[in-house]
Amino acid sequence: MQQKIKSILQASIDVKQKIVSDPAMIAKLEEVTNIVTNAFANGNKVLFCGNGGSAADAQHLAAEFSGRFYTDRNPLPSDALHCNTSYLTAVANDYSFDVVYSRMVKGMGRQGDVLIGLSTSGNSVNIIKAMEQARELGMISVGLTGESGGKMKDICDHLLNAPSTDTPRIQESHITMGHIICELVEASLFNDKK
Repeated sequence: MQQKIKSILQASIDVKQKIVSDPAMIAKLEEVTNIVTNAFANGNKVLFCGNGGSAADAQHLAAEFSGRFYTDRNPLPSDALHCNTSYLTAVANDYSFDVVYSRMVKGMGRQGDVLIGLSTSGNSVNIIKAMEQARELGMISVGLTGESGGKMKDICDHLLNAPSTDTPRIQESHITMGHIICELVEASLFNDKK
């Protein structure tokens, strides 16, 4: 069992090592960080969406902005779109689960806001529809996916595709990339140079 534990840890390290070694991925992380920083600086918000474990990751990252990361500072306007369960269950029941996020984006999103959608496959219909709605509103969309990018690679404005096809390793990389963005955005906006 200990060898299996080591193997799992090494697989996670290997994916992150691919990210560290990829100048294009580092540049994309920097670009997305600047986009999110500028959105907050201009009075816009950042919305997150995902399904299952990716919903938990979306909520986690939204909380880093709306709460705090390292710095005691003012909250930043950020939310995960699945947190209103009455809305989620009503829309899923009355319309379709495919539109639970796009309807929320239509109601909450504004030009200049950022939508960050997390989908390990890149093929989640409700995330894709949310990104299509975001585009109609003039929002900026960022996709966090697995290696292929799935259908989201052609829909989102910016793609951070973790170099893996293994769902747990992809999700671990999403949190790492999300934490990088949160830390750098906070440092930029609040002059905390940790």
